[in-house]
Amino acid sequence: MDLEAEVVKLKKERNAVLLAHYYQESEIQDLADVVGDSLQLAQAAAKTKADVICFAGVHFMAETAKILNPDRVVVLPDPKAGCSLADGCPADRFARWQAKYPGAVTISYINCSAEVKALSDYICTSSNAEKIARSIPEDKTILFAPDKNLGRFIEKKLGRKMVLWQGSCIVHETFSQRKLIALKERNPDAEILAHPECEEALLEMADHIASTTGLLKWAIASPKKTFIVATEAGILHQMQKQAPEKTFIAAPPEASCSCNECPYMKMNTLEKLHACLRDLEPQIRMSAELIEKARVPIDRMLALS
Repeated sequence: MDLEAEVVKLKKERNAVLLAHYYQESEIQDLADVVGDSLQLAQAAAKTKADVICFAGVHFMAETAKILNPDRVVVLPDPKAGCSLADGCPADRFARWQAKYPGAVTISYINCSAEVKALSDYICTSSNAEKIARSIPEDKTILFAPDKNLGRFIEKKLGRKMVLWQGSCIVHETFSQRKLIALKERNPDAEILAHPECEEALLEMADHIASTTGLLKWAIASPKKTFIVATEAGILHQMQKQAPEKTFIAAPPEASCSCNECPYMKMNTLEKLHACLRDLEPQIRMSAELIEKARVPIDRMLALS
C-alpha cells in the first residue's frame, strides 16, 4: 500500500486537516496541511473548518485542538504520545502548589494536561511567554509551570522573579555542554541556536534563543551558513527544506544515543496516521465542563498572540 497516497485520499474523504509539529518524522511533516510549533498549531486548530482534525503531535496538543473544537472529531495517531513536562505536573499536585500562593496569577506552558489548563489563568507557548508575563501587573505574584528552564529564561528577560514549578523536558535537558563546546571548536563559524527549554548553561552559549518557529526563521534569515541547533532534531528537516544551501547540525546529547529526539513525538508513524484517519480512532474525548474551563486561559493566550 502506498501509505502517503492513502493518507492524502483519506484526508479528502474525511474533510480532515492534518496538523503536524516540527518534531514529527519528516514523512509526516511532508503530508501535513500545517506544520508548526505549539502556538501556530493552536491557532490553526482555532481557525479550521475541517470536520476532522488529525493531530500529529503529542497528547496535550491534540487536547488543545479538542478544547478549541469541541464539536469536531480530533484524532491522535498514538494516544500514548505524551510529554515529560505534562506527566511531571499532575493536576492534584498542581492545585496544592497553587493553594500556597493565594491571589497569584498562574501562567502555564501549553505543555500540560487539560486539567492543569483548567486550573490556570493563562496558557503560553515559548513564543509568547514573555509577552503574556509582561501583561501581568507588577504587584501580582506569577506562578509559572511546568517548565523551570523556560520560566528562568522569562525571569531574566523581565527582570522579575516568578514562582517556578520544577519541571523540565527530557529532550532539552539532555544536551551536553561539554560536547557542544567541542562541536563549536570544530565549527567555529557556526551559530548556536537554542530553545529556551534548554538548561541555563546551554543558553549562555547560544547566539540566538527562540521558540522552534523563531529558530527556523532566524536560520533562514541569518547570513551564517552553518548552525548548531539545540532543540529536538525534527526541526532540522524544515530548516534544510527552507535553506538547502546551509548546514544544520543537531546539538549532541550527553549519552551516546538519539536522546535529542523526543521519544513521544516519534511514537506517531505513517502507519498509525493512516489507521487513525481510516478508523477515526483513537479520538480525544473529554467532558464539556473540562473543555469549558480549559478554554478560558487558552482564549486569553490567543487574544494576546
